[in-house]
Amino acid sequence: MSSKKILIIDFGSQFTQLITRRIRELKVFSEIVPATMPYEKLSLKDSAGIILSGGPVSVYDQGSPLIDQRIFQEGIPVLGICYGLQLICYLKGGVVENDGAREYGKAVLTKEKDHPLLHSVGHHSTVWMSHGDKVTAIPAGFSNIASTDNTSFCVIANDAERIYGVQFHPEVHHTAAGMQIISNFLFGICNALPDWTPGNFISHAIESIRKQTEGKKVVLALSGGVDSTVAAVLMKRAIGENLLCFHIDTGLMRKDESSQILKLFNEQLDLHVSFVHAADIFLSRLAKVTDPEKKRKIIGNAFIEIFEEEAKKAGEIEFLVQGTLYPDVIESVSLRGTSHKIKTHHNVGGLPEKMNLKLIEPFRELFKDEVRLIGAELGIPADFLERHPFPGPGLAVRILGDITAEKLDVLREADDIYTSALKKSGLYNKIWQAFAVLLPVQSVGVMGDARTYENVLALRAVTSQDGMTADWYRFDGEFLADVSNQIINSVKGINRVVYDISSKPPATIEWE
Repeated sequence: MSSKKILIIDFGSQFTQLITRRIRELKVFSEIVPATMPYEKLSLKDSAGIILSGGPVSVYDQGSPLIDQRIFQEGIPVLGICYGLQLICYLKGGVVENDGAREYGKAVLTKEKDHPLLHSVGHHSTVWMSHGDKVTAIPAGFSNIASTDNTSFCVIANDAERIYGVQFHPEVHHTAAGMQIISNFLFGICNALPDWTPGNFISHAIESIRKQTEGKKVVLALSGGVDSTVAAVLMKRAIGENLLCFHIDTGLMRKDESSQILKLFNEQLDLHVSFVHAADIFLSRLAKVTDPEKKRKIIGNAFIEIFEEEAKKAGEIEFLVQGTLYPDVIESVSLRGTSHKIKTHHNVGGLPEKMNLKLIEPFRELFKDEVRLIGAELGIPADFLERHPFPGPGLAVRILGDITAEKLDVLREADDIYTSALKKSGLYNKIWQAFAVLLPVQSVGVMGDARTYENVLALRAVTSQDGMTADWYRFDGEFLADVSNQIINSVKGINRVVYDISSKPPATIEWE
């Protein structure tokens, strides 16, 4: 892990997660904190630079998020983006106004003078704007570096105080030189080191895990997903035989999944996994439950109960490992104080409040693709690392409505046909996540000469980089027709197949 990170203070921009993505692509660690975090809790000593994100409000709105101005006195370079730029000017004595000339979409940036922030950026360059307010007078000590036709002060700099601002969004791909500008800030101004690599992360994580566990035993739930598996291999390297792995058959797994992953764990990864039969427990507790949040809570509680029982059998165990990822945290926790929780993720909010095991979450600040890179560095087979994400609650959140053994069998068969077709056609690795959803809807159909009244199945497939945003995959019509025919002809209980063409946002990837 890098000795110095870039601290991103989030003011509510829809692009904040993109900022941290772009910085990490340049091999520098970055961390997002909410604008509501007190100054005393900001890890400024560990920061090479600070970025103030954009946001949807005006600096003049009642209750608009501000920042403690002591940040400007630390000598750490600060870059304000959009609202971040306006906030700098507002706090430092400049003028921010709304003259009605809003600027959204592409604009042409014109350099007024050379500056390290715009090194290797052309004299005229396309940038992406999204603002109503704009700076009409910059504070004392600042100079104007670039402008657009609508915004005179589009890039500003105060080299003496190491404070900078851009009105546009360099983190989006529509800004032609966006990565160059971010790179200039990181390496030309902050002197950050490009050492955020899988190897460095592994070394740092192993040291941290050993210090945290102090030779005590640790239990880990191996679901068969990428995140928990990479976490298990990392933990095994850190603490050896003090790691105890369990695979719980919840009855909510995909077809033949438990047997397949146990073979990988025991024969290839040397994890020595204990198998726990618990399908009856989960299905009985989920009976007649339809609310997705209740499903998650029930499953989370059952997991912990079972693990604590297994821990007692194995002796004194203090820690539970989970493969929680950054998007799980972002979607489950209100980062800004005013944002809405999207849903409770099994790894984040599905756990009981009172738990006898302390949590270890080595990937809590990572995105899925970063975990895959770490897995490759740890020697996990590529075909396993390329598996699509699978939710912690399993098929329970892919059956809308109540859960029964019969519905699970129907969904397993349909999902297996769909996944097999993707792999056979060479499409599986082009898609971030694909799965089937059994809907609580029945429709009329005709099979042979008989009328049927059976379930509707929805197919979902999306492309994404990290799960924070996603777009639906454009299948060839023939592929969908073939899969639909196979499912309807082979799976009793389904007579209609539909395809989900919703993007995220506004929809989420999973239906529940």
